[in-house]
Amino acid sequence: MPNPIPAQMPQEQGPLPMNKIIASLVAVVIGTFMVLLDSTVVNVAIPTLVNYFDSSLHLIQWSITAYTLSLSAVIPLAGWMSDKFGPKRVFLISIGLFTLGSVLCALAQTPQQLVLYRILQGLGGGMVSPIGMAMVYRIAPPEKRGSIIGMLGIPLLLAPALGPVLSGWMVEYVSWQWIFLINLPIGFLGLVIGKKYLPSFPKQKAPSLDKTGLILGPLAFALITFGVGEGGVSWSSARTLTGLIIGGAVLLVFIFSCLRKAEPLLELRVFQSSDFRRGIITSWFMQAAMYGTVLLFPLLLQQVKGYSPFSTGLILLPQAIGSMIFMPLAGRIFDKAGARPPLIAGMALMTSGLFAMTFLRTDTPLLFILVVLFMQGSGMGLSMMSLNTYVLNATPRHLVSRVTPLTSASQQVIASFAISGFTGFLASRMTASGSDGNGIATNLTPFCDTFFAAACIACAGLVLSFLIRKPQPAAA
Repeated sequence: MPNPIPAQMPQEQGPLPMNKIIASLVAVVIGTFMVLLDSTVVNVAIPTLVNYFDSSLHLIQWSITAYTLSLSAVIPLAGWMSDKFGPKRVFLISIGLFTLGSVLCALAQTPQQLVLYRILQGLGGGMVSPIGMAMVYRIAPPEKRGSIIGMLGIPLLLAPALGPVLSGWMVEYVSWQWIFLINLPIGFLGLVIGKKYLPSFPKQKAPSLDKTGLILGPLAFALITFGVGEGGVSWSSARTLTGLIIGGAVLLVFIFSCLRKAEPLLELRVFQSSDFRRGIITSWFMQAAMYGTVLLFPLLLQQVKGYSPFSTGLILLPQAIGSMIFMPLAGRIFDKAGARPPLIAGMALMTSGLFAMTFLRTDTPLLFILVVLFMQGSGMGLSMMSLNTYVLNATPRHLVSRVTPLTSASQQVIASFAISGFTGFLASRMTASGSDGNGIATNLTPFCDTFFAAACIACAGLVLSFLIRKPQPAAA
């Protein structure tokens, strides 16, 4: 889920009539909703895609991993592109590129084509949320800015809930291609409204672009993600070692380059703040446990439990409901007691739910899974809001405008690592315990083992939560 804080806080423009503000907000909401929806719709369709392409689970999961990696590659560019070419133009091009990628995904004939077109989707979708938020910030009157920006929370809450249900219905009653084709009318509507109502902000002088970081960062993350995914199958294989060693070397060069530049692609100097380090590392563990299990539940419900795609989408609803209930509650608790109480409670819920799934049996009632999903969603809502706010509060004030690309991009990278790593581990456990040729599970053991690995990561995040303290006053 993208961070809803704008990458840059440009100076406000002259006041606009409220009807134009609302129309502009609608365009941004449509674009953001479309991108977030596609972050969840593919999960339920994975077993169908495995069968349709007669491919392996390990290969098909790259349709999700490649999407999140490409999102992370362009998020840091949002501010520079907006200054260089104008935010309205970049926003509309991004929606157009995302819509084109969606149509191509529906036309894919091989899993490799699907992965390639998902990359195109991510390259378009990565800049929609930060640029859209920055534009809304500029056009909203200061006295109404909180309520207007708060309306952007609608897609953040609705998309995760509707994605699995909509995907399941389309896969079961129409065809899997429609989980992508649905973006064609939505994207077209966003383009029409955006072109008509979004104001044309003047271009600003763009800072120098970190071209070295632009090349090294995505390359390092892609290689390490590949190595982590292969490591789930075998940590000693040549593919694993090649990805991790070369990727790690490129990552070190990337870090060194960012630390030497005055305006790097990602502002890594913020790690000098001990409070920021505590917060961001804790969030990485939380996100790894959260994103690493996004495929486990749909695969479990369809492959082993035998539920249809639409039923699977409905069963996953408690997770989104729990998140929607506890996310605003976490904000109120944070204001009164700080980040630690809601964070500890959230990580405890996630850890307990994942450990409970390791005891799953063939006769386990559905109510058990529903309760665990609600616990997971509630834990995510409590933890994510608390950590995002804590990290921003722990950031030195002069770096706040530059830390959002770092946190947003790192979140997508961790998601890629987790999805690739857990899917590789699940595939290896399937092979060890018995599966069909495409890596379709025939028993619960692989899932229980993978849930246990995720629970251990969540437990590490829970331990780190106790180290979170009230941020010290940040340097000006």
